[in-house]
Amino acid sequence: MSVQIFQASTLYGAATLAAALDSGCFRPADRRILLVCNNAATPETTPGLDETPGFERLRDRFDDVVSYNETISPFHPGGWSPRQDDTVLWERHLRLAWNLGDADVELAVESIQVNPALGIAQIFTGAPVTVYADGLMSYGPTRNKLDPLVGTRIDRLLHLDLVPGLTPLLLTEFGVEPELVPTEAFTKVLAELAVTGEELPDIEEPALLLGQYLSALDILSADEEEDLHVRMLRGAVALGHTRVVFKPHPSAPARFARTLEEEAERLGAELTVLDTPVLAEVLYQRTRPALVVGCFSTALLTASALYGLPVARVGTETLLDRLAPYENSNRIPVTVVDALLPELSDEAAVTAQRGGLDVTALDGLVRAVGFAMQPKIYPGLRKAAEDYLTAHLNQDTWRYFKRRRLTSLALPGAVPAQFAFIPRNATVRRVARRARSLKRATLG
Repeated sequence: MSVQIFQASTLYGAATLAAALDSGCFRPADRRILLVCNNAATPETTPGLDETPGFERLRDRFDDVVSYNETISPFHPGGWSPRQDDTVLWERHLRLAWNLGDADVELAVESIQVNPALGIAQIFTGAPVTVYADGLMSYGPTRNKLDPLVGTRIDRLLHLDLVPGLTPLLLTEFGVEPELVPTEAFTKVLAELAVTGEELPDIEEPALLLGQYLSALDILSADEEEDLHVRMLRGAVALGHTRVVFKPHPSAPARFARTLEEEAERLGAELTVLDTPVLAEVLYQRTRPALVVGCFSTALLTASALYGLPVARVGTETLLDRLAPYENSNRIPVTVVDALLPELSDEAAVTAQRGGLDVTALDGLVRAVGFAMQPKIYPGLRKAAEDYLTAHLNQDTWRYFKRRRLTSLALPGAVPAQFAFIPRNATVRRVARRARSLKRATLG
């Protein structure tokens, strides 16, 4: 008997899995289980994806739906993993709890670098693993060095074609091949979700603003995030959009919406705040926005690549400066959006839907940033990073890098051009060695 276990934490992820199943990306199995993981800080008060409007449209792809939270209670899925000595016991427990018997298990998980996906892969030690990616992070490096006992079992990376022509970097250190989930299958699944009966505003072609709740990630302060939303609204109105819909992050505080409402009234714009938890892609189909505005949400790329909608970005330069440490996994998504999509304040670029880079140039940038983020995991990218920095590092691309990072990795750009002679100057090196020896003697 064969059992496939599909781990998911969001409706978007479950839709990606449904599209992959519809397209024949997975071989037949005797039983398919959707393992629902609620990774919210307080899952007891936050509905899981199986309670989200529209989930019933995806339910028939799976034989069973199981709650991982209930299975490992009182542990939290995002903060718990089994001790190495306990993995055999946990596998026995899960096999009993989920009626797996001695069936052969295959796993399909998201975000393999962290729990709960990593913990699940560690428990089922002999199971082959498919990783599926539903966002822009698949184009970036693996955020942590994976245990080879897990990494070598990963067969492939399933991903959506959000940036046509750009190849994912994720998991390439293990020779994992990326495989596309057909766009037609994914949009067909999203069309199923769009016909569900949620109460949605009856507004045609509004400007749609996407909130992300970045203050919860300590990237921005709450006040800065409020200001970011206000900038979105002002920019949309400046481009002539008087009907605006704001889709807040489900966990964002209500005051974000109140601030926008006050600003909309001042600007004379008609603002609708969406209270219903629904995918942005459902809104794309139901309202057909005239413009989609956001910071670095994956939904910006689905709007552009999958639905052909006009898009614009706001605040990415600030985030590129703020993200810390440099290897923060949000860096590649921010980089891709910043380099590819037009800035909201640039009316000509938004009208023409003209970004800064084409996909070929973006590929070189992503690989250079990826190496700078994770040089120990991707040492083979050093040459590509050096070539890119030598040829393209200028006032427009400096925001993607940090001089301190380039210095620590001995990459081009580490030393300002006017001081490039210093490392080659024997006198300067001699003075530096003398200064270091004096400092050691003083401290000693």
